[in-house]
Amino acid sequence: MEKLKSRFIIIGSGWRAMYYARIAAALPEYFELCAILCRSQEKADAVRAAQGIYTTVSIEECRRMKPDFVVVAVSKASIAEVTLEWASYGFPVLCETPAALDEENMCRLWEAHLKGAVLLSAEQYTRYPLYQAMLKILDSNLIGVPDSAVVSLAHGYHGASLIRAFLREGMTAFRVSGREFIFPTTETLSRYERFTDGRVGMKKRMTAMIEFQDGKVSLLDFDSEQYRSPIRHNYVNIRGCRGEMKDETFYYLDVENLPREASLEVESRRVRTASENPNLREFTEVTGISFRGEEIYTPPFGLCGLSQDETAIALVMADAAECGAGLKEADYPLREALQDCYMAILLEESIQTGRPVESQVMPWQS
Repeated sequence: MEKLKSRFIIIGSGWRAMYYARIAAALPEYFELCAILCRSQEKADAVRAAQGIYTTVSIEECRRMKPDFVVVAVSKASIAEVTLEWASYGFPVLCETPAALDEENMCRLWEAHLKGAVLLSAEQYTRYPLYQAMLKILDSNLIGVPDSAVVSLAHGYHGASLIRAFLREGMTAFRVSGREFIFPTTETLSRYERFTDGRVGMKKRMTAMIEFQDGKVSLLDFDSEQYRSPIRHNYVNIRGCRGEMKDETFYYLDVENLPREASLEVESRRVRTASENPNLREFTEVTGISFRGEEIYTPPFGLCGLSQDETAIALVMADAAECGAGLKEADYPLREALQDCYMAILLEESIQTGRPVESQVMPWQS
């Protein structure tokens, strides 16, 4: 990837905010973290002591730094408001997901975009090395045009983004029918610690049928433990008229209509750190992916010790930097982010009401 070093600040100091800080530390030739803006002096002092990062509680000080873009990583309920605030100061803004929790704020974000604000959402899942490779093969029409999907990779708006990418859906109208169930599940790993005492918690599992107006359909299935639990497996199945993708294997017909089978070959290395957090102490960095002898993915930043999630977020940050500099259009435009949020909102409405919900025409869809 061509190097464009950019300066940025982070609004917020929680779990997601620290991803951006780690990426900046791993890629100093691409990103310079100027400061983290915290809510209180106590929090600012704690983050500075723990992370060695410059922190402040002054909005004006951050504005005077004139960053190339601003990362908003605050609570979900505050993301839209804080994003609009920093956009009003004239800065390109990369906001954490979801961009908004309701239709009113989605419309406010779209109005700001129409008035010239540079707004991007940090939806990273389609940027994962593995999912990038899957999408590249699907885009080659190896299995024909995808028409149905079973996706158990992420929840809500993340799941929506993957479904629409796998099925090549744009702003197509849809109908969603969702249910939520609760099952006892042995807890193994949280954001901050590992559990080995066999404790059992009641965990949510969401299932939803999403039917698109063009005839395509998807089943979204996800467990609240699935992001980290080693006993809850991610899976995906995409079908087209000439074959299907089941996880990392493609079953398809060749040009002579004879059945073939081929799998993605993923190369990786283990990365070990000094972190006390079990999620960060050891993880996998993808070093390359090939398919039928052809290399289809190489690390965009080289080998730099980033996980799949961090690599994906780094790509989102690079996109924000280039868009903020006026060098390109966003790879994941705001309208796409709002559509994914909208699907997640209607899914939640269906779960709460117990009834199917039909999408309506929204301003960003035109």
